[in-house]
Amino acid sequence: MMPNNKKKGKRVLSLICMIISCLFLQVIQAQEKTLSWKESQRQDSAWYGSDAAIRIADNVLLYQNHNGGWLKNIDMAEVLTEKEKQTLEEEKSRELGTTIDNGATHTQLRYLAKVYNQTKIDKYKQAFLKGVDYLLKAQYENGGWPQFYPIKEGYYEHITFNDNAMIGVMFLLRDVLNKKRFAFVDVHRKNKIIDALRKGEEVILNTQIRIDGKPTLWCAQHHSKDLSPAKARSYELPSLSGSESVGIVKYLMGIENPSKEVKTAVNSAVEWFENHKIKGKDVVYIDAPELKGDKDRVVVKDENADPLWARFNEIGTGRPMFVGRDGVVEDSLEKIEHERRMGYSYLGNYAGNLLNEDYPKWLKRISE
Repeated sequence: MMPNNKKKGKRVLSLICMIISCLFLQVIQAQEKTLSWKESQRQDSAWYGSDAAIRIADNVLLYQNHNGGWLKNIDMAEVLTEKEKQTLEEEKSRELGTTIDNGATHTQLRYLAKVYNQTKIDKYKQAFLKGVDYLLKAQYENGGWPQFYPIKEGYYEHITFNDNAMIGVMFLLRDVLNKKRFAFVDVHRKNKIIDALRKGEEVILNTQIRIDGKPTLWCAQHHSKDLSPAKARSYELPSLSGSESVGIVKYLMGIENPSKEVKTAVNSAVEWFENHKIKGKDVVYIDAPELKGDKDRVVVKDENADPLWARFNEIGTGRPMFVGRDGVVEDSLEKIEHERRMGYSYLGNYAGNLLNEDYPKWLKRISE
């Protein structure tokens, strides 16, 4: 009888411990103001020394792969169970899927730097440096960055401006050189970063698409070898990007002493944006009970609307391109399938701030 009672007692004790653990987790969740990963990156500097910020930073370390990078589309602010933490520790040796897509890796590094500056906890500094090493290793010799590293075969190999992947990396690396909050980075790494940015800026100039010899915009991705505009997914054809090119131009405008070539690249891109405004139209959501989600996104006439630009523009003519999953180029948003109209951005005020604010400030700065 005694052995059975002991086993029963152990099971009861185990159950009690499990209940206490769950209750403890619920208390943490109740006490903390629930922040998403996106929100946690936009707090006042003092917040990054808080218990909540440290908890999230520990999550970031758990999600960091042994190669120094991260996977994408993960809410790193989520409260993790002990079992989930153990699983993440066991999976850190994975490498495939490590990426700079959708803000991955460079956003985690910015977060770790903020927490380190407030706490001076060394493990956050070391994780940051490991991530920088990953980014430097991932760069192609010609200066571009692929979407995934280690290389994932397919369009992922292309030099990727799409969703500001490469430009997000370059903004971070430039900040490491110039911002006081990255003063903890050693000189050896900073020298490597100087070289990486030099090569990155060269490939930006080399990939700007020329029409009849005149520089225009960039494609969302370029071939890693010959630098030509390249296709990604079926609806992302070689084209002039009215969205990603904005981030590229903003990066170039941040170069302290721009060369003649950089000035030409910026001025030419801005001229293209000025000449390809879509005026008198807006993109709005309307009720559509007959469609999935009961909503649709349509283009309407609106003389008071801010100008729009197409995300994809035909190389040569500059005409807007609307492409669904079938890969067929259409001349209007309404002609592609509802799922893409709702799930992807084809038109937007992409260059509005660039033309109205950033470019005039840049002209003033370089003329002084």
